[in-house]
Amino acid sequence: MSSVPAFLSAADVQDHLRSSSLLIPPLEAALANFSSGPDGGVMQPVRTVVPVAKHRGFLGVMPAYSAAEDALTTKLVTFYEGHSTTSTVPSHQATVLLFQPSDGSLLAVMDGNVITAKRTAAVSAIATKEAVTGADVIITVTMATEPILFGEWVKPGAHINAIGASRPDWRELDDELMTQAVLYVDSQEAALKESGDVLLSGAKIFAELGEVVKGVKPAHCEKTTVFKSLAEAS
Repeated sequence: MSSVPAFLSAADVQDHLRSSSLLIPPLEAALANFSSGPDGGVMQPVRTVVPVAKHRGFLGVMPAYSAAEDALTTKLVTFYEGHSTTSTVPSHQATVLLFQPSDGSLLAVMDGNVITAKRTAAVSAIATKEAVTGADVIITVTMATEPILFGEWVKPGAHINAIGASRPDWRELDDELMTQAVLYVDSQEAALKESGDVLLSGAKIFAELGEVVKGVKPAHCEKTTVFKSLAEAS
């Protein structure tokens, strides 16, 4: 008799995947295997979409098997257009089923909303990593609440303009980047009150941009530098 499948709620999944960065290494391997064709051992057909026209929705079925990990799974996702304005039910809902590849038995039923959100964030981070590698100037303008740019991706001597994440509990840059780069801000007072990048990393502010313009503080062009902007009335 087969065992009862495990059930992981959204809270359970969140406990296991507290940060999207945990998914980056395995997703890099998965993306590489997928793009390697038959040699990568990934079977992932284009999703099947079942319209539910009467209710302005659809059901998407997304199966996959990876020989490298010997993992067999299916994601079921529904989208109902009208829910965003007329219902408390989310417009997107997802469930992930995990199977035992050797005999097809169901191992787990998992809330897929957190998995989908974390996976999307991690894949976006991977794309960002590939895009910024070797870049001289990097600009971040997002509403991220956790780091999307990591120090290990940034070449020595690069300059980062961090424009987004303008709340004390939001951030775009990780601790390594914030603490090892020379940090400039438009307003030291504002940065110490409103910038999660500064507050959460404990980074030390080297100078305000105005001090560099006046010639009071150096620009340190030879070092990795970060300019954290919080905007001014001027």
